[in-house]
Amino acid sequence: MSQPQQLRDESDFDQLPDNIPISATIADIEEKKGFIDYFRFVVEVKTKGGSKYLIYRRYREFFSLHQTLESKYSPDDPDRPGPNNSCVLPPLPGKIYIGNKKEIAENRIPELNTYMKRLLGLPTWLLLDDTLRMFFYQTEQDSQHAPRALRRLRPPTRKVKTVKEPKMDLFSSPRAEAMFDFRGNGKAELNLKRGEVIFLLRRVNADWLEGTVNNQTGIFPESFVKIIKPLPESDSEGEGGGHTYSCLRCFLLTPSGVETRDVCVQEALTIQPTYSELVCRMRNVFKVDDIALNYRDPEGDLIRLLDDEDVQLMIKEGRRQQGRVQRPVNQFPWELHVSMASDLSVYGSEP
Repeated sequence: MSQPQQLRDESDFDQLPDNIPISATIADIEEKKGFIDYFRFVVEVKTKGGSKYLIYRRYREFFSLHQTLESKYSPDDPDRPGPNNSCVLPPLPGKIYIGNKKEIAENRIPELNTYMKRLLGLPTWLLLDDTLRMFFYQTEQDSQHAPRALRRLRPPTRKVKTVKEPKMDLFSSPRAEAMFDFRGNGKAELNLKRGEVIFLLRRVNADWLEGTVNNQTGIFPESFVKIIKPLPESDSEGEGGGHTYSCLRCFLLTPSGVETRDVCVQEALTIQPTYSELVCRMRNVFKVDDIALNYRDPEGDLIRLLDDEDVQLMIKEGRRQQGRVQRPVNQFPWELHVSMASDLSVYGSEP
């Protein structure tokens, strides 16, 4: 009899609560688009009482769980605090720093499934560990999220011919190209010129879209444009529960002039991104590495950002000025001014 089966036959397992997780399987991966794009795993958890639910976890959460359990129960650690119980934990697939994020996430699925199977097959006393239980616990945020395909839970019904898609820019936003000139009736509607690229924000109804072009945000008829990259299906359907893209106004300051860019991110307007997230995003938007992030204070002076506290101050100042500046409803109340890290001539200049 195998060790996991033997452990499951012991009476102490029968005494465990019904909400204890006993198995977990990755049902799918989902991409989260924001200031940092990443994939998270959709995990179906089954409990001792027979219930099932979905949780959403990033690889770094698996890594944090493994480190915590090792510090508590690894027999190889002579300084291990806590109880006398110890056990050999299953190996966790290591970190990968280079490569296509989607491919990395897909390749990790079988390894993480094996990891969770072996982890939940360890001695029953480990299943009561608070860290382990909280990892597999369905939070309120988990329960409110609507799953998409869950393709790995569905049995194959027919063979599907896969077609290799052209390589896409990981940081490209939903967008369309104007096929005809369009003059809007009123401030709510965009003026379009043939050939212009419009960044799509949301679907208004079956015939109209909202987007950003030439530093202006408004609505326009879909029949006047050709979709280059569509909105996600949940947004295109115009139903509740879909993600809405928010618009961040950015400026690249160079000796030759100022380049303005509206960046669409799948984040709420209330979010406070980290300094490192903003730096990473701006490097990919403007394709420049040696940059500095800045914002304009109420007097118009350029203030350099150095850490998360500076980002918090920028956002606080932007919200304070929110009523004085007219912005689209989906645009962040703060802006980013990107300069070259070595260029100090931009400071003290007029906006």
